[in-house]
Amino acid sequence: MTAAPVQTDDPLGEALHHLRVTGAFYCRSELTAPWGLSMPNWPDSMWFHIVTSGRLELVVDGTERVMQAGDLALVPHGNGHVLRSEPGVLTPDVVTLEHEFHNRYAILRHGGGGAVTTLICGAVRLDHPVAHQIVPLLPGIICVEPGGGPQAEWMQSTLRLIAAEAAAVRPGGEAVLTRLSDILVIQTLRGWIEHDPAAQRGWLGALRDPQIGRAISLIHREPARDWTVAALANELAMSRSAFAARFTELVREPAMHYVTRWRMQVARHWLAEGDATVSEVAGRLGYQSEAAFSRAFKRVTGVSPGTLTRR
Repeated sequence: MTAAPVQTDDPLGEALHHLRVTGAFYCRSELTAPWGLSMPNWPDSMWFHIVTSGRLELVVDGTERVMQAGDLALVPHGNGHVLRSEPGVLTPDVVTLEHEFHNRYAILRHGGGGAVTTLICGAVRLDHPVAHQIVPLLPGIICVEPGGGPQAEWMQSTLRLIAAEAAAVRPGGEAVLTRLSDILVIQTLRGWIEHDPAAQRGWLGALRDPQIGRAISLIHREPARDWTVAALANELAMSRSAFAARFTELVREPAMHYVTRWRMQVARHWLAEGDATVSEVAGRLGYQSEAAFSRAFKRVTGVSPGTLTRR
């Protein structure tokens, strides 16, 4: 079961605290020109690519970017994309190529024998309900390049450590690479949230509002509480009408719609963990009957809760 929420006076920081990476697949690639790879479309995952030596071209949704050693790219929505040494090369599906497997970690050697490019790649998931709020807001690609500032230097130091680990086979190297990669994914997301103008609006912007941010935190902390617009407004010492209007303006949906949607996201997370029945989840979220909970769940998610427990 999910741990109790951390309570702070920083609603945005409180939300980001819960971001956790679940690795689906990690790969160290040793590629020699000419080479090309097609990454499959994995909608529930995020692809990341860290260039540890050499250069490559990344093509996402028709947009081409050149990456060099020390660069990181995150494809947050799991869209299919292409990595290649140059235009015009064949780009076979990466999953059809022969890999050397080590549990969830693999080594790929591919290409025509020319100039060498090495990569650390992976597909990861963010498995907390907060991720369902953040991921839809992210752009199609996020790139991190060498630059100034404390955060950039910290990330480049981590990238250099990853490059050093990838260059030599050492005891525990796989664990180091996967854990450092997870940290970089989270830091990349945090950097985007802190600095990109698009992150100052909508749900992320609402978290920065002193009153509405606190309301969102209360809903997150106590999803089973019998929330009403009046009860939330009272917690913030606001009038019911002023709170309702401001919440809808900033979050872009009515407060009670948000309460229900958040409950269903929490329910989906609990059911996916597999340690609670539908009836238990319904009770934990304050529903008087399993039937009422199931109706709400299907209305919000489009599937019945029993579907998740069978999975």
